[in-house]
Amino acid sequence: MQAADALVVFTPSGRRGRFPIGSSLLQAGRSLGVDIDSVCGGRGICGRCQVLVSEGEFAKHGLVSSAQNLSPVSAVEQEYGASNAPLAEGRRLSCCAQVQGDVVIDVPSSSQVHKQVVRKEAEAHDIHLDPMVRLYFVQVQEPDMHEPSGDLRRLEDALEFEWGLTDLSCDIVVVQQLQTALREGQWSVTVAVHAGKQIMAVWPRLHEKAFGMAVDVGSTTIAAHLCDLSSGDVVASAGVMNPQIRFGEDLMSRVSYVMMNPGGEREMTAAVREALNTLAAEVAQRAGVQPTDILEATFVGNPIMHHLLLGINPVELGGAPFALATDRAVRLWASEIDLAVHRNARIYVLPCIAGHVGADTAGVILAERPDLDSPVTLLVDVGTNAEIVLGNNQRMLACSSPTGPAFEGAQISCGQRAAPGAIERVRIDPATLEPRYKVIGCDLWSDDPGFAQAVAGTGVTGVCGSGIIEALAEMYLAGIIRHEGTIDGNLAARTPRVQADGRTFCYELAPATAEKPALRILQNDVRAIQLGKAALYAGVRLLMERMGVDKVDRIRLAGAFGSHIDVKYAMVLGMIPDCVLSNVSSAGNAAGTGARIALLDKGARKVIEDLVRRVEKIETAVEPRFQEFFVEAMAIPHLSDPFERLQDAVRLPERVAVVTEQNARSRRGARRG
Repeated sequence: MQAADALVVFTPSGRRGRFPIGSSLLQAGRSLGVDIDSVCGGRGICGRCQVLVSEGEFAKHGLVSSAQNLSPVSAVEQEYGASNAPLAEGRRLSCCAQVQGDVVIDVPSSSQVHKQVVRKEAEAHDIHLDPMVRLYFVQVQEPDMHEPSGDLRRLEDALEFEWGLTDLSCDIVVVQQLQTALREGQWSVTVAVHAGKQIMAVWPRLHEKAFGMAVDVGSTTIAAHLCDLSSGDVVASAGVMNPQIRFGEDLMSRVSYVMMNPGGEREMTAAVREALNTLAAEVAQRAGVQPTDILEATFVGNPIMHHLLLGINPVELGGAPFALATDRAVRLWASEIDLAVHRNARIYVLPCIAGHVGADTAGVILAERPDLDSPVTLLVDVGTNAEIVLGNNQRMLACSSPTGPAFEGAQISCGQRAAPGAIERVRIDPATLEPRYKVIGCDLWSDDPGFAQAVAGTGVTGVCGSGIIEALAEMYLAGIIRHEGTIDGNLAARTPRVQADGRTFCYELAPATAEKPALRILQNDVRAIQLGKAALYAGVRLLMERMGVDKVDRIRLAGAFGSHIDVKYAMVLGMIPDCVLSNVSSAGNAAGTGARIALLDKGARKVIEDLVRRVEKIETAVEPRFQEFFVEAMAIPHLSDPFERLQDAVRLPERVAVVTEQNARSRRGARRG
């Protein structure tokens, strides 16, 4: 007998609900507040509501998803495909597809009204320019009946005579183009040479530009920067959400998907490579060049992204001892990862450090290397996992800590990714407990005149990562959240903002409108952030203990999250250890900057390969002290650390005694004794 309803999970939002059999996906998504575009009123005409069915077993959601759990492709969809571009494999029009069973549905960014703002722009950074690929203009001797020799030999002679290049190699792809280029250029050609040894490409006459692409393959976002190899300038940047999100929001969910679905790693590899080709085409278009003008690319990414990019099954990274297939730098041809750039383009992937500390962390170290001269510097790249490096030029320690996706707005009841309409700044009046906020895409605060009109196009749609951090920190400073992390229900008598929510309480940040429900911070939201920040702090404390220090001198926050968070609020919540606030700063997308350095300075590759071999790796999963540090870090900002340097800049609420399970057991034991 068929069930009366079915579970539908939407990614990347993570929103889920049960719906009667026969409900359209568009109706289901909109009832959950899922961002799905449609301008034709669900008539199947505009094609903007396309979604992708994710197939396989999803242990995290407790279901098996299949295209068979949707109604068959309708006549309307067939007609749309006939009159427009056919729907890609696995895609459906959500206004036509009806729920027939449990299913996981991915809403691609192209089908979202409020498309994510990919905030991973290239950072200004002094880079020594010495690229692996260089261009050489030469005049080649014309063939002579009296001295027979091949065009390639005469090209090599010209390169040796004019530029001193010897012992060059050349593959058949270049040879196939050589004669046409020589004759079209009237024996004047430009040659691209890789590492002073490999002829990569040849063009007729003077060709002044060669391009390379530096890519940060994040678990949530992929960002690419197109660079002019002759000047080092970033000529175009672009980013997209990582399409692997439909297989799991966090890294372990993706490994679990592979474990549950044999061949799942090939699906994820194909998805990320397709996204990379889209990015290559986009940055080339923005720069007014062709993807085939891209002669080299460098990549960074965490170990699981690294393995999936290279077509390596990541299941060994899903459990102890978290063995990497390789921790060395990888050099290969672009064609080996199906990258649609120049046929002879070369790829360099920075080395990984450990099973949970990847090439992205190597990129951060490379970018921040000049700043490691201070006594003790803490580098933190905050994402679904936090990669942490502590030390200086004499000694460096690294670990990864499982912070989860809450800092990016996921697993938060009103959370969303950074997009126009998302709350990103929050202030709460400690006297009235009234909030005001700013949203992405508008410079006005919510209590400024004209705010409602300014955001009328998008509305106030949710709270992104930086917004949830500020909201909770302001709630703590205003006394709405206690030291142990509970929302104080006694304040409901003072303000209607504090409301009962079952056995707990919540705080209303933004009121309901005719189109949107109220945005409330729930007790579960506070717990999700506490878990993430405690994991981050515990990882830092573990490294500090191993380093033999009780304080850090400088803190650099890397990644898109680190670029947009107010460091004061990160410290108020206890995400990072106590430090002079002026010594805490954003490193921007340091991983991407490291990829650019490796692209533009070939000597940096040897530097980072040597550096990562010196890094001491700490595995938090097998360190018993990690759990102790974690329990203490659940309090806000911390159970025992007074955060004295923070209190020089911020007045923290008076602490009350916090009873944790651990110290409660200690007191019970003392009474028995």
